[in-house]
Amino acid sequence: KVQKSVMKLKVLSDKTKAAIEAEFPKYPDKRSAVLFALRAVQEEEGYLSEDAMVDVATLLDLTPVQVWDVATFYTMYNLKPVGKYLIQVCKTLSCAIVGAGGIVDHLRKRLGIGVGETTSDGLFSIKLVECLASCGSGPMMQINDDYYEQLTPEKVDRILEDLRRSGKSSLATGRFQLPMGKG
Repeated sequence: KVQKSVMKLKVLSDKTKAAIEAEFPKYPDKRSAVLFALRAVQEEEGYLSEDAMVDVATLLDLTPVQVWDVATFYTMYNLKPVGKYLIQVCKTLSCAIVGAGGIVDHLRKRLGIGVGETTSDGLFSIKLVECLASCGSGPMMQINDDYYEQLTPEKVDRILEDLRRSGKSSLATGRFQLPMGKG
């Protein structure tokens, strides 16, 4: 009789572990579920801690370095805690040409933080990211899962005020959607 060993995870909840394991049948090799696993952990924890990445590696039969390589390659993963509202500004050429740099400067001045930092009240973080697939309506940013396009400093001010006041802004132009209805 072979006894199954019970793997000991440091930070993953049973719910997140089950969600990750439910993805295994969708792939020829469970290691291929690494992107989903990292997203699931980040949704639960808010960011990817080293312990969480070790747990993902254990669950997927990967080395921690392999998981780290994936997590650091994609800008969608946060390797440190971020604010309640993660402001991701597109930095690619299409947005840069129409003023993304000015939007970043405005955000930095308005919030009193630099790129990669979080406001002291824990509300806002600024991050520069690659293309957010809205090249015809830049400059644009994504805050959590909401898109904001054709930005001006005035629009940015209103968005920030709306988020502070009510947690949402009517200036959102759409939502980021994960494939297969996950988002």
